[in-house]
Amino acid sequence: MIQHPPEPDWAQADALFLTLHALSFDGVGITRDSYGAGEQRAHELLRQQAEVAGLQVSVDAALNLYMTLPGRTRQSGIVMTGSHLDSVPRGGNYDGAAGVVAGLAVLSGWSKGGYQPEHDVTVMAIRAEESAWFPVSYVGSKSAFGLLPAEALHARRADNGQSLGEHLSRLGGDPHSLASQAAALDPASIDSFVEVHIEQGPVLIDAGVALGIVSGICGSLRYRKAKAVGGYAHSGATPRSHRRDAVVAVSQLVMMLQQLWERMEREGHQLTVTVGQFATDPVQADFSKVSGRVDFCIDLRSEQASTLALMDERLQHTLSEIAAQQGVTFDLGERTQSTAGVMSTQLIADLNGAAQRLGLKTRSMPSGAGHDAAVFAGQGIDTAMVFIRNANGSHNPDEAMSSEDFRDATRLLADVLARRAG
Repeated sequence: MIQHPPEPDWAQADALFLTLHALSFDGVGITRDSYGAGEQRAHELLRQQAEVAGLQVSVDAALNLYMTLPGRTRQSGIVMTGSHLDSVPRGGNYDGAAGVVAGLAVLSGWSKGGYQPEHDVTVMAIRAEESAWFPVSYVGSKSAFGLLPAEALHARRADNGQSLGEHLSRLGGDPHSLASQAAALDPASIDSFVEVHIEQGPVLIDAGVALGIVSGICGSLRYRKAKAVGGYAHSGATPRSHRRDAVVAVSQLVMMLQQLWERMEREGHQLTVTVGQFATDPVQADFSKVSGRVDFCIDLRSEQASTLALMDERLQHTLSEIAAQQGVTFDLGERTQSTAGVMSTQLIADLNGAAQRLGLKTRSMPSGAGHDAAVFAGQGIDTAMVFIRNANGSHNPDEAMSSEDFRDATRLLADVLARRAG
C-alpha cells in the first residue's frame, strides 16, 4: 500500500474543462440542458474518463453517474464527493462541473498511482440540479435517495414542454422506479459528502481569498408564476383615479419588498429577495395602453426556515395593501420550496485542518444558492462544501475560475477524502 496518496491527475482535469467547453458551447455561453443532449454528452465524457482511469462506474434509475475507487473495506463508510454537470441556458463552464472534475481528478490520480483507501470513495455526477429546465429542485440527488415526488415526473421542461419522465425514458432512465421512490443510496452506508463548487457571488473576489468553507446552505421559498391583473385602458384618455395599472402595482411591490428585506436585515435575519422576471403581455400590452397584466416571480432565500415564513407572512400582508390601493388582484400561483442544508461541524473542522496543513487561506461563508449538498445533509449525512473564487458571478458565460484556485481546492478535497476514507 502507498502511504501517501498520489497527486490528482491535473492533465486529465485540464483536458476535461477544455472538452466540456467544446461540447457545450452554444455560440454565446455554455448550455448543458438537464436530461438533454448537453448534459448527456458531459456524462458520457466523464464516464469514459473514469473507465480509462480504472474506476468502477454505474448509473441509477435517474441516470446519476457514480465513479468509484474501491476500498479494502466495502460494506459501509463510503466517502462521497461530486456535483452536477448540467448548466443554465447560456451559462458558464465551471458551475457544477468544477466539483465533478475535481473529484474525478483525485480518484484518477489515486487509481493510476496504485493507491487504495480503506473505504470506497465515490464521485457522483448528479443530474438536473439547475431548476431553470424543470421547475423541480434537486431532481438527481432527491431521486438517488427516493425523495422525488412521483408528480415531479410530469413537470414540463421550460423550452419544449415535454415531461421529465419523457426526457428520462428517452435517455434510458427508469421513471417507473423513480415514481415508486426506490432509493439508489442508503444514508446509513455513507460516511460523508463534500461538494466543491465555484462561488456564485463576489465575496471571495472582494476578500482576496481563493477558497470558502460553507457554513450552511440557504433554503428557498419561490413563486415562479405570479401575476397581477388590473385593467387595460387608453393611456391618454384614462385619468389616474380610474386606472388599475398592473405595472404600477408590481413596481410598488418590488420597492416594498426591498424595504421589507432591509427591515428583516435590521432585525438580524439573513435573507435575500429577488424579483427575476417582470413582463407585460407581448401581444396585448402596447405603447398607448395602461397595462392590465404583469407576470413576475419572487425568490426568497435564507438559512432559517423561520425567516422565510416571516417574510412570506409580510409579503402576503403587503400584497393585500397594494391590491386595495391600486385596484388590482394578485395571484402568486404555486409555491415551491427547498430545505436549508446544515453543514457538518466535524467536516468543517476537517477542512480547516487540511487548509492549515496545506498552507491555504480560507473564509467561512454561507451559500445563498442551493446545492445538491443540501439533500445529503437532509439525510443526516456529514456534509460540507468548498467554494472556489470565481470572477463575474455564475449563470453567465463569463465565469472565471483560475487553474491555480481549482488546484488548491482539489488538493484540499483530496486531503479530506483521504483522511475520511482511511
